[in-house]
Amino acid sequence: MVDLKGQYNNIKDIVDAEIQQVIENTAFINGPKVHEFQKNLENYLGVKHVIPCANGTDALQIAMMGLGLKPGDEVITANFTFAATVEVIALLQLTPVLVDVNEDDFNINIDAIKKAITPKTKAIVPVHLFGQCANMEAIMEIAKEHNLYVIEDNAQAIGATYTYKNGKKVKAGTIGDIGSTSFFPSKNLGCYGDGGAIFTNDDNLAHIIRGIVNHGMYERYHHDVVGVNSRLDSIQAAVLDAKLPHLDAYNRARRHAALKYNQAFKPYKNIITPKVANGCEVICDACDCHVYHQYTLRIVGTNRDVLVKHLNEQGIPCGVYYPIPLHKQKAYIDDRYNEADFKVTNQLVKEVISLPMHTELDDEQIEFITATIIKFING
Repeated sequence: MVDLKGQYNNIKDIVDAEIQQVIENTAFINGPKVHEFQKNLENYLGVKHVIPCANGTDALQIAMMGLGLKPGDEVITANFTFAATVEVIALLQLTPVLVDVNEDDFNINIDAIKKAITPKTKAIVPVHLFGQCANMEAIMEIAKEHNLYVIEDNAQAIGATYTYKNGKKVKAGTIGDIGSTSFFPSKNLGCYGDGGAIFTNDDNLAHIIRGIVNHGMYERYHHDVVGVNSRLDSIQAAVLDAKLPHLDAYNRARRHAALKYNQAFKPYKNIITPKVANGCEVICDACDCHVYHQYTLRIVGTNRDVLVKHLNEQGIPCGVYYPIPLHKQKAYIDDRYNEADFKVTNQLVKEVISLPMHTELDDEQIEFITATIIKFING
C-alpha cells in the first residue's frame, strides 16, 4: 500500500545526515531539531502555533484536555473513521456522539451534525478523511451559532487546502479552534516511528497545550496543569524536517496517481471513483484540495470482499477503510444510536476499497492494478 523504502532512497543522504546530527549532539528529547521542525511546519501551514507530540491519538486527546472539556460533555464526530477519534473522547469520559457521513466524499454530514446538537454538546470533531477537508465553512458557522469548539482531525490531510466560498484558501487543520495530525510512517508526511502535532492560532490555548504535553510543566518541577508525557523525539523531528520540503511534491505525485486511476475506471458504472468535494472537477498540480492519503473506491453491483480476495491472490495490496462502523464496535455500542441514522455509513462499509497510493507509484503499476480490477468487474 505504501513504498517507504523507495521514498527513503530518494532522500537518503539528507535523512541520514539529519539523524546523525541528532545522535552526535545527543539532544534526543525537545532538542534543537524539534524546535526547528516546529517552526518550519508553522511557516508551511500558515498557523501561529505548532506543538509537536508523541502521536496523532495523543494530539486529539491533548486538544480536548486543552479546551477544558469535562466528563459528560458531548462531542460530535463521524461514524465512518478510525477508532482513535472516538477513543480519546471515551478515555476522557466525554460522551461521543457519532453521526453519519456524506455518500460522495465520506466526510461528516452537516445536517447530521445539526440534528445531533443538544444542550450538552461542547465540541465537533470533523475528520478530514482520506485526504480532503470536511465542509469547514458550514461547520464553523454551526459552531459559532451554538458556541461550540471545533477540533480538526487532520491525520489524513496534511498539506490539503480548503477554499472558502469567497475564494480564501487555508491549510487543513488551521481552521478550527485546534487541529491535530499524525506523523505515522504511512501518512503523507510520516516519520520513522510515531509522532504527532497540534495546531492553533490561539495564544492562550497554545500555552495550555505546551504545558499538557510535558507533564503539566512550564517550569521544571512546577506542575501547573494536569498533563501527560507526549513529546516528539528529536530523531523523528529530523526525519520530518527532511521530508517537509518534499510534501507538496509528494502530494502532487499522489494526485497524478489518482488521475490515472480515475481515467482507467471512468467507463465503469459499478466502480465509483473518489469525489473531490471542494468544487474541483479536475485533478491537477494546481489543485491541492485533495491529497489522497487513501485512494478509495466504492464497488457497487458486485461483491467487494471477493474483489479483495482476488487482488490479494494477484499480489496487489489493498485495504478496507473501514469495515465496521464505530457505532457497531463493541467498545462504543450505545443504546442511543438508531440504525436509520447511519444509512450511508452502513452502506459504505460494504462497498469501499482502497488501492495502493504513495509517492513512488508508477504508471506501469497503476496499469496492472486497474486492468486487474476491470477484468474482475467484467467477469
